Amino acid sequence: MQIFPRALSALLIAGSVLSACSEPVTEARPIFSEEGLSAPDIRGVWSSSEKGWILEIGETGIKRWQDTPAACYPSPAPDSATPLMGQLEYVLYRLSKTAETAQLQYLPGDASATFEKLEQLPERCVSDKTYTETELFDILTTIFEQHFAFFDARQIDWPSRVSAARQSVTDGMGEAALWVVFDELVSDIGDSHTKMVGLVEGEKQRIQGGLGNTLPFIRENGGEGPWVRGLVEQLMNDVLDPGAELIADRIVTGTIDNRIGYIQIFTMGGFTNIEPAGSVDWAEGELTELNRILDDLLTRYKDSDAIILDLSNNRGGYDAVTRAIAARFTDTAFKGYRVEVPGHAEASLDYIIQPYDGVRYTGPVYVMTSDVTVSGGEITTLMLKQLRNVTQVGTKTRGSFSTPLAKPLPNGWYLELSNEVFMTPAGDVYEGRGIPPDIALEIYPQSAPVKGHADALKQTAKLIKKTNR
Repeated sequence: MQIFPRALSALLIAGSVLSACSEPVTEARPIFSEEGLSAPDIRGVWSSSEKGWILEIGETGIKRWQDTPAACYPSPAPDSATPLMGQLEYVLYRLSKTAETAQLQYLPGDASATFEKLEQLPERCVSDKTYTETELFDILTTIFEQHFAFFDARQIDWPSRVSAARQSVTDGMGEAALWVVFDELVSDIGDSHTKMVGLVEGEKQRIQGGLGNTLPFIRENGGEGPWVRGLVEQLMNDVLDPGAELIADRIVTGTIDNRIGYIQIFTMGGFTNIEPAGSVDWAEGELTELNRILDDLLTRYKDSDAIILDLSNNRGGYDAVTRAIAARFTDTAFKGYRVEVPGHAEASLDYIIQPYDGVRYTGPVYVMTSDVTVSGGEITTLMLKQLRNVTQVGTKTRGSFSTPLAKPLPNGWYLELSNEVFMTPAGDVYEGRGIPPDIALEIYPQSAPVKGHADALKQTAKLIKKTNR
């Protein structure tokens, strides 16, 4: 049983691109027409200090520049190692009254990034320059200094770390040796949303830490594929009542003891085969299919004593999916979460969750989490914990929320880092520490990482009293 038939990285895109608080006059409009021509009023040079990007929007395309404290250079052409976040481009825009600022969006309904109009491309922005190893080092380290939001939360003395690493960098050392320096500098930051990928002497390489305890153990002891297949087969054969289903290779659902609804969601997206991932058609198709699935499941489980929403193996995905899920378990609007970008007040945004206009479930909900639960899975948990009918069980989540900010280096290596701060309505931030459960249950013990999940489900079921719903 193939749980992840498409590359998982293609699903882990975050739909939330931060919005400014000031409201532009115009409605969001396509940057390019069906004929491929840009709207005349958005053509020109636009700069976002929040993202460190400069866009040259021409008649038929967009050229993106990386504006860093150490250099301003064009984004390199994608190669086989370029992550999805490095391949997306804005498709919608809204202008302010004066047309001096614009809000750009990747997808309809998403938040926006604010760009300011420039008269021309700054002189410091140059093409066709070859960068030395020390220059690449300065570019990477200053990008971190400018955009990474969690040095304090993750107890990182960045200046000391940079000073120590600089001793190992010399011009002419070669890309393989430079990659080793970057690995030592970046890997133990402890944030799974902060990583670097690239081709090193023709081979794909990846730097990423902060994966918690469970995933590294699983990868060293048989791999994720057999583990996830074992979890699904166990659910189907030993835990759920007859008739359980695997939907779109992303959702396992059924009942427990013929009285409890069970829904496990592996990723916040990937419910359709629409390509390319991250496009407008993809986003619309994903939400349409999710709503169809949830309409069916919540209708089935409307009289259940409770629903177990299992996010203990959720790897994140499209933020709009997380909000659509939260909207299914409330009868009243509520503030789900707030996002801020340090130093950029215009980027702050509160997400208000409106009840879904259709099938909902407001009985007891038990959300299962673990240190595998990350990103969109954590955002969903953060929202649902605002509701009185929701109880979180399991272990704390991983503690990596921010949409990755994609910052390629001039040589084609891609850095992604966390620059957004997600918080509860009360201002609590769980980055770096994870959301703690209301009821602690070990879900993936190393002694039994498959059977432990079944045991945790059975213990959760015992917590759920029979009702006359």
